Amino acid sequence: MGYRVAVVGATGNVGREVLNILAEREFPADEIAAVASSRSVGTEVEYGDTGRMLKVKNLEHFDFTGWDIALFAAGSDATKIYAPKAASQGCVVIDNSSLYRMDPDVPLIVPEVNPEAIDGYKAKNIIANPNCSTAQMVVALKPLHDKAKIKRVVVATYQSVSGAGKAGMDELFEQSRAIFVADPVVPRKFTKQIAFNVIPHIDVFLDDGSTKEEWKMVVETKKILDPKIKVQATCVRVPVFVGHSEALNIEFENEISAEEAQDILREAPGVMLVDKREDGGYVTPIEAVGDGATYVSRVREDPTVDNGLALWCVSDNLRKGAALNAVQIAELLGRRHLKKG
Repeated sequence: MGYRVAVVGATGNVGREVLNILAEREFPADEIAAVASSRSVGTEVEYGDTGRMLKVKNLEHFDFTGWDIALFAAGSDATKIYAPKAASQGCVVIDNSSLYRMDPDVPLIVPEVNPEAIDGYKAKNIIANPNCSTAQMVVALKPLHDKAKIKRVVVATYQSVSGAGKAGMDELFEQSRAIFVADPVVPRKFTKQIAFNVIPHIDVFLDDGSTKEEWKMVVETKKILDPKIKVQATCVRVPVFVGHSEALNIEFENEISAEEAQDILREAPGVMLVDKREDGGYVTPIEAVGDGATYVSRVREDPTVDNGLALWCVSDNLRKGAALNAVQIAELLGRRHLKKG
């Protein structure tokens, strides 16, 4: 006996990836519903590579009663209305938006990092999926924190345009084409030209000069991993279609060598260490596309601080940063709380 699973926002980049991963991982679902806004009603989306097509249902009229899990990839506005409705009807919501991440009554989960926190889901029947840049970072940090206790992290991100949705991907494609054929380049989704450029600005600016994306990395890391860790982030949009990269400088309380860190990361859940000190002996975003791992490369000691390390990590932001993590949460929920059969 399997679960009844609704994927909300099924026609978007992340929603489609959720459907792919549910099928790929053979999630034990007896029934899958593809749910989206009224604009998409009647269209069909594919359930992974199964050849099975799902007709999209209208979120406005969808009854979540009797459904076990709803994987929301619909954005904060729709989630604010429909996630509490689903939760009140007995369906456990796993939400990919930022809406509930810092709610003290909502667990914020990366299964490789803090699986035990899921036990608090019953307070609101909602579980939050972290920001894509946070998710891959804490997967890399967790095993190192367990070994030597992290004091401070300074991170610069190189985030792909898919983090801004289909509109971001379309803009990079259209601007790149325009440059090659000498057409005007007009920014619409982004604040400046993204093709052949980088933009040190993701989400809105806050009063202290940081952006909301940078703030998310700070507060989410504290909630998921350890409230005592200090984090400084600079988040940058780069002209890459899929795959977020991060350069991390980490300061520890206790001594840890690069070699020790490599040994730890080699065995860590969710991490793939690719760290050869030679040309091409590291992972770039294009190589991480379609994979669920957080790839770590360039592990080395940072001599500018006591007990310091520097490293590079890369992950497919549509998978580990969003869809895969959500499905892993659903799997964890099933193992710990919603056992069937």
